[in-house]
Amino acid sequence: HKRIMSAILKRLNVCYSHTWQQFNTRLITMYCYSTQNNGESITLRWIKDGDDESKMMVTQNVPIGISILEAAHRNDIELEGACESSLACSTCHVILEDPIYDQLEEPSDDEYDLLDVAFGLTETSRLGCQITTAAQMDNMLITLPKATRNFYVDDGFKPHHH
Repeated sequence: HKRIMSAILKRLNVCYSHTWQQFNTRLITMYCYSTQNNGESITLRWIKDGDDESKMMVTQNVPIGISILEAAHRNDIELEGACESSLACSTCHVILEDPIYDQLEEPSDDEYDLLDVAFGLTETSRLGCQITTAAQMDNMLITLPKATRNFYVDDGFKPHHH
């Protein structure tokens, strides 16, 4: 995947800052993985922090290899993602179940920095744009914080997703 990323970045003459490289690596990895998932999918369960189970939302046929943020957007789950997965905000903050959180790679320093300013931070908090769906996440419960902190917008505006 790194060779593919390098070739694409060179052809596009893209800025080579750390954050931009990390973002592009993630996009290319997600693309390569999602094109090789053989149509496999999982079910995800979503609940707003503090809500009872009667308000739980269930999304079926979520493709393996996409981000939790993308899964939310594809299924009209209210998860903002103001920076469009560029690792520049914490508006896609989610809370994962302990067993799933423990199986994931450790967050990057950039992700930790953004989580520090996330609303309702817990020990199993992650940014939805940084977590790629996998088979072991089938039927996972994702808790959405009651609020987000969007430092770019203070009038309640929420971006529309592509």
